[in-house]
Amino acid sequence: MNRQPRWLIVGAGLSGLALAFELKCLQAKIDLTIIESANRAGGKIWTEEQEGFRFEWGPNGFLDSKPSTIDLCKKLGIDGALIPASEGARKYRYVHWRDTIQVLPNSLFSFLNSPLLSWRSKWRLLTEKYRHSVATSNDESVYEFAVRRTNKEIADLFADLMVTGIHAGDPKQLSVKAAFPRLYRWEKDFGSVMRGMNMNRQLRRKEARRQQTKLEPVRMWSFPTGLRFLVDQLTEKLASSIQFGQIIQKIEKISPSAVAMKDSNSANYSDTEKKQPAPENPTYRVEFSDGREQFFDGVVLTCPSYIQADLLLSLDLELAKKLQEIVYNAIVVVVTGYDRGSIGSSFDGFGFISPQAQGGNILGTQWCSSIFTDRAPSGCVLYRTLCGGVARPEIIEWSDEKLLETVHQELARLMQIKEKPRFARIIRWPKAIPQYLLGHTQRNQQIQNLLKRHPNFYLSGNAFQGVAMNDCTENALTLAKQIEQDLLGQTNN
Repeated sequence: MNRQPRWLIVGAGLSGLALAFELKCLQAKIDLTIIESANRAGGKIWTEEQEGFRFEWGPNGFLDSKPSTIDLCKKLGIDGALIPASEGARKYRYVHWRDTIQVLPNSLFSFLNSPLLSWRSKWRLLTEKYRHSVATSNDESVYEFAVRRTNKEIADLFADLMVTGIHAGDPKQLSVKAAFPRLYRWEKDFGSVMRGMNMNRQLRRKEARRQQTKLEPVRMWSFPTGLRFLVDQLTEKLASSIQFGQIIQKIEKISPSAVAMKDSNSANYSDTEKKQPAPENPTYRVEFSDGREQFFDGVVLTCPSYIQADLLLSLDLELAKKLQEIVYNAIVVVVTGYDRGSIGSSFDGFGFISPQAQGGNILGTQWCSSIFTDRAPSGCVLYRTLCGGVARPEIIEWSDEKLLETVHQELARLMQIKEKPRFARIIRWPKAIPQYLLGHTQRNQQIQNLLKRHPNFYLSGNAFQGVAMNDCTENALTLAKQIEQDLLGQTNN
């Protein structure tokens, strides 16, 4: 094959954009096309500005607990534009617990004085590293793990908080191995979560000394104009490869010889290319909703897994059915802007989480204008409240009026807000966050085994190994290197 292999990436969310950019950085010798059904890139990562309020549709920022997103920004040359969350947002996070807002402990002293736990539970947590405990099943839920390592009181509160804050899921159904792999590995490697945390801290100190830098606490980052800036920069770098508003109907695998025999009217291969020997690997025929077809030597699906399943029905029914087993929850983002003078209680921090076990109408609220500057006009504050999740999926069907009134009444009660919001915006995500239910790790392995049937075909995105931005960028780099190695092996063979 004298031409460059044609490769397709389906989905221009962060996973697809980062993968395409990393492949270009690795100078992978492929002709790359990115197909996106929407009229913009970014997926759930998007920043909107109205009436001087700047807010996110999805993630509010990313942590530097992993280097992958920071490194991506460095490669793009935009790391100098990054801004950290405020010091208050780093130090102070809150929980809506028993009808009050309580600060979450961030030190040993504040933990010992916190009213959130009984003294018995505090002792159980402090002595966790000395406790030998063995899981009774190969795949333990987050709740079961927390009960076994500590006790029921701690699990009822903190397992709920962890899962609500990241997955908006059910701690009794999510797999700790899949949803919180670091907790699972720390116990497995060091016999204790607390001991694993201490070891991780020591490794970070050692790395800081090696780089002759000061060990900084983990912080959240964004850009002055929001996370859309990252999406726009990636889109600009990949502009020649992206096609927006294109809907794929199905993907099929055909023999290379069938492609070589396409008639002379084919728009995918030139007359010179048709005379070349057919490639050894199968070729993928991609059919679009408007009847067009294109042919590719490799395909990567980075769109949500339920869309991946639909696209794979013709190619591999067994694989499609495995992908259909991954369920998503529903989230509604309710953005409210208030006059600062109407807020009776002033909180400096990130916001609060409301454990789902309490049965309330909200999952939590982020105090956006306290986290990052310039998120609200002068004299105003901006909040983002999340509703729905696994516990309350019906909320996504509520009217805008009912949603806004419910959220305002809850915030007004908890934070002594005396006036109605001066600004409001509602964003609905019917399929928001993939849920890593029990059996998720085994399912992932089964999916990878089924993919071996299809050379040069890969699946990526947040449905498999991590839902955060860092997970998406880290997995994109890993996959880019794997594709490069696979292509190199095929060339050498």
